[in-house]
Amino acid sequence: MTGPIAEPPTEAMSPASEAADLAALQAENASLQDRLMRALAESENVRRRGERRVEEAKKFAVQGLAGALLPVVDNLGRAVAAAMSGQGVGPAAHASLLEGVGATERMLTGTLERFGIQRIPALGMPFDPKAHEAMREIEDAIHPPGIVLDVMEDGFTLHDRLLRPARVSVAKVRSGGGTPG
Repeated sequence: MTGPIAEPPTEAMSPASEAADLAALQAENASLQDRLMRALAESENVRRRGERRVEEAKKFAVQGLAGALLPVVDNLGRAVAAAMSGQGVGPAAHASLLEGVGATERMLTGTLERFGIQRIPALGMPFDPKAHEAMREIEDAIHPPGIVLDVMEDGFTLHDRLLRPARVSVAKVRSGGGTPG
């Protein structure tokens, strides 16, 4: 059996002691409230900074690509200006212009590849509905059905994500139903 439960001391606290304890508790409470308010303000500032960074990232995400494409734009402008000027009319001038435009296309393709944009292979490939969009079917005695015979518009991926499907013409079964003879 246990003994009687001890009663808390009933000594009366002096009013000065109570006031000191109350003041200490109020000061601690004020300090905690201040720390809480500062922590909340800091949290809000971090959230706002994060939102600003996300917005800037969205706004300037293509800055590198855009800067890399500017020389391509310059070259295309020079090619158009040369064609419009009429200088150097004749086969040699046309060959030079075509050579310059071809070089510009290679420069553009290289720039796109550096940024993860790849052309989708299509011509002569089996039709792939995930990468190709069939614009028409063509009867063809040489190729098996489902082979891409013509590319109307190249397709592209960005880091394995489809940007645009290749628009293609696809071989279909000959209407005679038989095999080519």
